[in-house]
Amino acid sequence: MTTQFFRFIPLLALSLSGLFFVSPAAAQSLTSCTMTYKLSGWSFVYKQYDGLGNISCSNGQRAQVALASKSIGFTIGKSEIEGTGVFSEVRNLNEIYGSFVAFEGHAGATKSIDGQLLTRGEISLALSGKGRGIDIGVTLGALTISPR
Repeated sequence: MTTQFFRFIPLLALSLSGLFFVSPAAAQSLTSCTMTYKLSGWSFVYKQYDGLGNISCSNGQRAQVALASKSIGFTIGKSEIEGTGVFSEVRNLNEIYGSFVAFEGHAGATKSIDGQLLTRGEISLALSGKGRGIDIGVTLGALTISPR
């Protein structure tokens, strides 16, 4: 019986050590973030839209951001878009700032819709919005997110 007890001690010690030490992976836990935004602008082969957004993350972090979108492609029009965005998981809010490569499609005649898929390395962002204006197009470009 004592032999079984001594076999049990290393397992118990290993189990208890998990209560006091945090693994590196757990220390860098991920958070999910969403953004509400409003963009307005124009396009004629070149597309330029600027706007504002509010980001909130599941870990409690929040930020107001400035948005600048510049792209090129088959596009023409002018519109205002309000929508939501969903980021892939990040370690913290600061990883979201910077420029994302964007592939976008938009269309509208008085009521506009816009959808964008964006990426920057390991971080991706999907935007979808509705608004008003007259526009149509498909573009490739960049969206820059910066703190306000």
